[in-house]
Amino acid sequence: MELEDTFSDVIGKAQRGLGLDDRALARKSGVGAEVLSGLKAGRFDEAGLGAVAGPLGLDRAALLALGKGAYPPPEGTDVAGVETFTSAFDGMRVNAYLVWNPATRAGIAFDTGTDGGPMLEFVGGRGIRVPLILLTHTHDDHVAELARLREGTGAHVFVSASEPLDGCETFAGDHRFKIGGLEVATRATTGHSAGGTTYVISGLERPVAVVGDALFAGSMGGGFVSFRDALRTNREAIFTLPDETILCPGHGPRTTVGHEKRHNPFFAGGAAGLG
Repeated sequence: MELEDTFSDVIGKAQRGLGLDDRALARKSGVGAEVLSGLKAGRFDEAGLGAVAGPLGLDRAALLALGKGAYPPPEGTDVAGVETFTSAFDGMRVNAYLVWNPATRAGIAFDTGTDGGPMLEFVGGRGIRVPLILLTHTHDDHVAELARLREGTGAHVFVSASEPLDGCETFAGDHRFKIGGLEVATRATTGHSAGGTTYVISGLERPVAVVGDALFAGSMGGGFVSFRDALRTNREAIFTLPDETILCPGHGPRTTVGHEKRHNPFFAGGAAGLG
């Protein structure tokens, strides 16, 4: 699966999040307007890209690797009991996940994507019951098939009380769900959305966290509500998990905590993230 973001997406998210216009970024980085315009259009310039990293609070080495197409593919992200379902939305690809206990055949759906058919077919063909749907956030691409999945599974649906949605039950603060040998702990990862939630799952052979749009392989979601909160809650809720934790993002491939500590421009090498 291709990465969700290019190097130009990363610098664009950081620039918008920090509220730096092109003139301010050019002044802080010493990069000329033409080079900066080229970077934002996706034209790689090693010196220019390296120069903007600092003012944008990004790790220079990780950003350059992304620009060179050298972000290493995450390894060790397969685990029994986790399936990804990818569907199309407005020119993007969006992920939904099914996590189940192979012994008890009890499962949990995380988000819905824009086509719930493959997940319903998957659970029906394997005799998996899905009594629970958990939403990472309520942006359209993540809840488009909620009615269909709820009807097809009979599941209860939960979402953060900070981001309520009609027909869904809510939880506040740290919450735990237990289903068929699986335990799920909630961690707030706000900033991309008001009630963004990461779900940390135990009961499988490896720790797994469904992070929604809080974090992507090599990038992160846009800080539509608060860029600074997005950075802070990612550090507090995701990067404090064990390095071997498999991360399941809302877009792009799975990754791990340890991999993103080393290779994500927003977080590698102690990146400031605040300019």
